[in-house]
Amino acid sequence: MDAFKDRLSQRAFDTGRPGLEHQCRGRELDEREYALADALMTIYATGEHDFSMVARQLAEKNVVAPRSGRTDWTEALLAEELQATNRELDAAYEASGYGA
Repeated sequence: MDAFKDRLSQRAFDTGRPGLEHQCRGRELDEREYALADALMTIYATGEHDFSMVARQLAEKNVVAPRSGRTDWTEALLAEELQATNRELDAAYEASGYGA
């Protein structure tokens, strides 16, 4: 038996530890953030990565922007929303993220 592997296996089932699968977040995503993330993944899966085209598809899908609540996506709004959400997640991580 490999004692190291056994110990790793034990640690994987240790529920007293922080959720390491989310260690980079200080909080869970909210409903709008999840909706945007899902929509972005769907769009990116088509091979589209141009922000103006991504914004147009978000508008067509009527995705609600997490911070502003808008649905009239533009390239500028997409950048603003991603930056603002990232700032909020960074602040949450700073306050209560793994190892904080």
